[in-house]
Amino acid sequence: MKPELRMVERIKTFEDPYAVADAIIGKVGKKIVAALPLGLGKACHIANALVERALDDPSIDLQIFTALTLTTPQTKSDMRARFLGPAKTRLFGDYPEFLYTKLMRENKLPYNIKVYEFFLMAGQWLDNETAQRNYIPANYTYALPYLLERGLNVVLPLIAKQDGQYSFSCNPDIMADLLKARHEGQADFVFAGQTNDALPFMYGEAVFPEDEIDFLLDNSALNFELYSAPKRPVSLADQAIGLHAARLVEDGGTLQIGIGSIGDAIAKALILRHKNNDRYKQLVHHLDSGNNPAGFYHDDPFEEGLYGLSEMFVDAFLHLAENNILKREVNGAIFHGGFFVDCHDFYKKLRDMPEEKRKRFQMMPVSFTNELYHGEDEKREARVKARFINNAMMATVRGAIVSDALDDGRVISGVGGQYNFAAQSFALEDARFMITLPSTRLSKGEAVSNIVWSYGHVTLPWHMRDIVITEYGVADLRGKTDEEAIKAMLAITDSRFQDALLERAKSAGKIDKNWRIPNHLKNNTPERIEKILKAARAENLLPEFPFGSDFTDVEQRLMPALKVLKNKVHSKKELACLFFKGLGIRKIEPEKTRCLERMDLAQPSSLKEFVLQKILLAALKSADPI
Repeated sequence: MKPELRMVERIKTFEDPYAVADAIIGKVGKKIVAALPLGLGKACHIANALVERALDDPSIDLQIFTALTLTTPQTKSDMRARFLGPAKTRLFGDYPEFLYTKLMRENKLPYNIKVYEFFLMAGQWLDNETAQRNYIPANYTYALPYLLERGLNVVLPLIAKQDGQYSFSCNPDIMADLLKARHEGQADFVFAGQTNDALPFMYGEAVFPEDEIDFLLDNSALNFELYSAPKRPVSLADQAIGLHAARLVEDGGTLQIGIGSIGDAIAKALILRHKNNDRYKQLVHHLDSGNNPAGFYHDDPFEEGLYGLSEMFVDAFLHLAENNILKREVNGAIFHGGFFVDCHDFYKKLRDMPEEKRKRFQMMPVSFTNELYHGEDEKREARVKARFINNAMMATVRGAIVSDALDDGRVISGVGGQYNFAAQSFALEDARFMITLPSTRLSKGEAVSNIVWSYGHVTLPWHMRDIVITEYGVADLRGKTDEEAIKAMLAITDSRFQDALLERAKSAGKIDKNWRIPNHLKNNTPERIEKILKAARAENLLPEFPFGSDFTDVEQRLMPALKVLKNKVHSKKELACLFFKGLGIRKIEPEKTRCLERMDLAQPSSLKEFVLQKILLAALKSADPI
């Protein structure tokens, strides 16, 4: 039976979140099925008040459905705690802790409170049984019907207010469609929103009328800093991936990219292509392995420019717009996005941006960004030459993609919109779907290939294979036979792992037993990438932080050393070697002294701190710039 159409009542405004929680309970009863928007857009104080009411009253049945609950990183190691501790607020913002996450981490969530997530903060809940058991795998656009099926009766968004208008700001992703469902009689829920003055007022379908709100928590004393996702350093391997990907983006086309170092690398490469084309062409020429046919690449500056379309609005799109690359308009917008979570600078830019300029970055539901349904003709006309670029953890040599979970079933993050964009790339006439990933990773100090023969979990099956990009080049897999696809993937695999994968393919009868990897494709080494790109880094053409950083210079100097430690912490022998190397360092340069001071290890006060100091000195020495 469909819910009855809602009778509009005057908005009730509160200054106390507990009063809002009590009003919700009074309206819907003691069975509460609450939806909190993904990521940044959660009404934190109301959610915490509801959890406290349920803790005090076991007869309350509280079910929370959400995705990507933002938390500051956990600090398990002493070194990590020393690094993050003094900088947590500066880096991540003075963001409230959700009571339900605290209870989950402490394994104290009572039976009458259940938390279900569609997307987990990457790696944060890997060993938490409650989070793993209550994870719901869902393509982003399918989350809405799942919520309706569960009997959703409360929504708790964080909202922006401006001149009597209201906006979902960072999160119209599902909220805008929930309002439509309520108007169509498919849903009936209490809308309990919380205002926050730090939220930029965003346009598009993020804007909604006041009479949609039932209860509003509007108290400037409860304003808080938005969660910040600090910029990560961009490695030379990431930069190489960015340069390869930039060659596939066609002028006058449509672009989707994600958050993180590879997204920043792609945007920086596109800017280099547009602003310093000669130097860009030199770099891509040296990187080119000759694996792809002429006409496959697009290396000229942008004239018509690009239109941005992405479920996630990332800082890179602002930089593309500032450099006159993101400028192709669709219905008055150069960008349509579904949600955002980014760095301090990103939020400030949006808040300070003149209204007319900000209106060109329109926020929309994911049913618009991630799908072709509803207005398909207009979407097809707008989404020409689309390039959907997503990251992955691993890829099989036959083209299956692993992005969200391990082979034992434990979830790292979630599917999100990856499937949706892959499907769009096949549905649109001239679109391509690209997966980017470094060819290797370090595991317990040893290099391990991210391109494998097979894996016990896949996010995208091999029949949806399209383009895979590593630092060694581009593998075009669409429409290829298994043998052709395997050869293409071997061409972008680190050469330390090519032969073993080739033998697996031969033993499976997937490739001619007499075939050999061509010699010009057997120089896929980190040393080759470094040789090609290190000069461009020294010239600041490909900087480690292309779009700035919230980390200080000293913290940036520490980060490579901490990475060295992370890769050696599993071996007592390796740590002992570092300690003895540190003992041998007699002269400590001022730069390293500042690093020791930042980690509170300049004057050790215990044997443990003495050992940590020597280990850190050796790691700093190991991570010295070449």
